[in-house]
Amino acid sequence: MAMSPDDVAACQALRYACFHGGAGLDADHFDTLSDHVMIEREGVLVCTLRLRVLPDGADFSETYTGGFYDFGPLPGPTIEVGRFCVAQGAFSSDVLRLAWAAITQRVDANHITHLFGCASFAGTDPVAYADAFGVLQAKHLGRMTIVPKTADNTRFSDIIAAENDPRRALQQMPPLLRSYLGMGGYVSDHLVVDHTLGTLHVFTGLDIAAIPAARVRSLRALAAQTQGLHMGPLRTT
Repeated sequence: MAMSPDDVAACQALRYACFHGGAGLDADHFDTLSDHVMIEREGVLVCTLRLRVLPDGADFSETYTGGFYDFGPLPGPTIEVGRFCVAQGAFSSDVLRLAWAAITQRVDANHITHLFGCASFAGTDPVAYADAFGVLQAKHLGRMTIVPKTADNTRFSDIIAAENDPRRALQQMPPLLRSYLGMGGYVSDHLVVDHTLGTLHVFTGLDIAAIPAARVRSLRALAAQTQGLHMGPLRTT
């Protein structure tokens, strides 16, 4: 976990390179309320994500996700997962597993019941991901009412094709979203445009109790292997 202002700045720099391109810092006021996961390879930061632990009864409108969606209620405590990104050419299954190890440690330490956040698709053209949105519409919609707060939103049903290619749909989905879905995660029935990041957002949620038992065991085993590695103190906001 980021342990200093310099660590946080390194995370913000990687986020800027991934979401905007070039050199700069991708920063907002939620950074000071969140923990920042740093995954390094030979001393080089290759992946980051931020985790914000929220107590039971939290006001979700005061979260990053809550700026785009009106949703809930979710029984707490919960974790908002965001800003997941990997340096160009550095993605691997090991990177994704380490990200989930960090999430699992926070889940168990805080008795978390739900994860939520925004899955990001690069660009702002929803038609480019018609197959992915078609599969999400058909198989992964949540039961919770999730209402977009911005006028710049599109329902999946307005852009999906008559037939969807499942293989192409998986290729179009961000890796973290595929992980959520593989554990029983769910999504909204629409997407919104984030003009700041130049991405399409889809609300994503995961009920911890819905994760298959075998997957829970494997996640906890991985989390145990990395327990204590610069994880830093817990925080709740």
